[in-house]
Amino acid sequence: MSAAAPPAVATPRALDAVEAGHRVDELLDRLTTTGDREVCAAAEELVRVLMDFYGAGLARIVDRLGAPADGGAGEGPFAALLDDELVSSLLALHDLHPEDTRTRIARALDSVRDPVEVVGFDEETGVLRLRPSSADSGGCGCTATPAAAQRSVEDALACYVPEVNRVEMESTATDREPPLLQIATRPPAGTAGAGHGAPAKTT
Repeated sequence: MSAAAPPAVATPRALDAVEAGHRVDELLDRLTTTGDREVCAAAEELVRVLMDFYGAGLARIVDRLGAPADGGAGEGPFAALLDDELVSSLLALHDLHPEDTRTRIARALDSVRDPVEVVGFDEETGVLRLRPSSADSGGCGCTATPAAAQRSVEDALACYVPEVNRVEMESTATDREPPLLQIATRPPAGTAGAGHGAPAKTT
């Protein structure tokens, strides 16, 4: 008699960091609208306890993997973790990410299809100013609409750099009004060569 086959294990659905964050906010908002303050307070406390719990676990992982002392990703096993959006977002959320803010901004922007350049980042307000990159992306030449491109950038930044609160897209230099050119009026026909070969005026 053959042994029974082990029950199939369902593959967990891949989690999206942005989707998970929105879902938590929606659930807390629904609890708030019920008007039961005790239930809402208990739910918020539950979220804090769970964050402390898996945050401590992440800290243990970082410690065991041995994050580079210089704050760089290096070429070891830690580099592969930092390329993962979910892992990177959790590390940044718990202030465990070994890369600084500007390095993570560059990592996030490298993951979007339409290339953009950083104009400036205000750490106090969390406002990141960007503009479309003038460099050729090397793709098919197809670009998304400005709204879709900004949404893609915001989603990538939410995973890698949660401290960015707002993204402001600036127009490219080619979108600006071209400077006015001062064009001189051409002289009347036949006057350009006047004085050359003409007899001198006598009195």
